[in-house]
Amino acid sequence: MANATKQDLVQRAALLTGASQNRTRQVLEEFFRVVGENLQADKTIELRNFGTFLTRRRQPRPARNPRTGELVPLGERTVPLFKFSSELRLGESPEPRWELVEASH
Repeated sequence: MANATKQDLVQRAALLTGASQNRTRQVLEEFFRVVGENLQADKTIELRNFGTFLTRRRQPRPARNPRTGELVPLGERTVPLFKFSSELRLGESPEPRWELVEASH
């Protein structure tokens, strides 16, 4: 199975919701922006029946340069993680529990 691109997600969501691809792309981009902002602020985002976006601190450790074999120090860093929900991990596909509502401007 091939990987899905952002454009694939936009096309599929637009087809399923009846929204335009431009509007769907805007919503998806805004979702990514909000997730990124929350992760940068070290906040956790839980989407029930889907999964959780979170960050984790990695301790400093020695690493090796693969080209030269030289040991280089790798400092403490924060990395983003995604943990699948048990339903998603087990391959269950629960029916969505939401309705599509047109946003008013």
